[in-house]
Amino acid sequence: MRLVTFRHDGQERLGALVAGDTQIADLQQASTRREPALDSMQALIAAGKPGLEQAKVAIEAAQRSRTALVSADSVRLLAPLPVPPQMRDFLCFEKHLIQAFGQARRVRAATSPDPEAALREMEAKGVLAVPEIWYRRPIFYKPSRFAVSGPDQDVVWPRYSKIMDYELEFCCVIGAPGRDIPRASARSHIFGYTIFNDFSARDEQVIEMPGQLGPGKGKDFDNSNPLGPCIVTADEIPDPYALTMAVRVNGEERGRGNSSEMHWKFEDCIAHVSRDETLHPGEILCSGTVGNGSGLEIGRFLNSGDVVELEVEKIGVLRNRVLRPDR
Repeated sequence: MRLVTFRHDGQERLGALVAGDTQIADLQQASTRREPALDSMQALIAAGKPGLEQAKVAIEAAQRSRTALVSADSVRLLAPLPVPPQMRDFLCFEKHLIQAFGQARRVRAATSPDPEAALREMEAKGVLAVPEIWYRRPIFYKPSRFAVSGPDQDVVWPRYSKIMDYELEFCCVIGAPGRDIPRASARSHIFGYTIFNDFSARDEQVIEMPGQLGPGKGKDFDNSNPLGPCIVTADEIPDPYALTMAVRVNGEERGRGNSSEMHWKFEDCIAHVSRDETLHPGEILCSGTVGNGSGLEIGRFLNSGDVVELEVEKIGVLRNRVLRPDR
């Protein structure tokens, strides 16, 4: 199932994309009686397998009767989970880290009298290198769950920033709760998958990171965490580690990678986070940026009015426009 949250007639509704994503089945409207599991995406996820069965029945009913279908073009898609109970963003792709740190070294070296010598010295000393801890465990930070936005929603970058960047990621959504989850059974706790754009105010991030408490205001500002366009249930993507990922800005492809390049898999992340801590339905675990998935890696950042499209195979396209606050 390709599940969405949408706004129709002033109400937030739970739906499923059908007919090649051209129509949305309104799941509650298609049901013969009110089903609490179909009230919202969070309710559906928390309901577990019985909720998924109710959703399947509703989709079939909508397609039979044609009375609970709306055109996807006639409604506004919201983030599939407008306010997730929790978000965690990992660093799963080694290529992204190597390329991002390499570009950062070149930028710093360019400010010295002898850039080539400065670059060699930084490389020899391991300045701005991938930290050793990254190879020992899947590290993460917690994005603001209140900064989530949806597809085709504008992202206004903060007034304190001059350098805005995109980051191409995808996420798993936790379905079954658990604590101390073994890696071998972690996949069974995944409800589905969606796309995440981890918009970053790079200049602010550079200032804050030496404080060793995370990116802070380099990441957290209104609408900075777009999710969508849908959550694809896990049964639709039997192998999440074989997905082509691409980013386009104003229609121009800026980067391409594949989820097969993940050093840390979602199973690793689930097992790590759930050590002596319960994971709850609806929590979102993000992959971190795929190699070639950010402007930082290629030295090309965003301008006001740019339209960023993140595409992940089998999930779809997450599209957002970025604007300066004076526009």
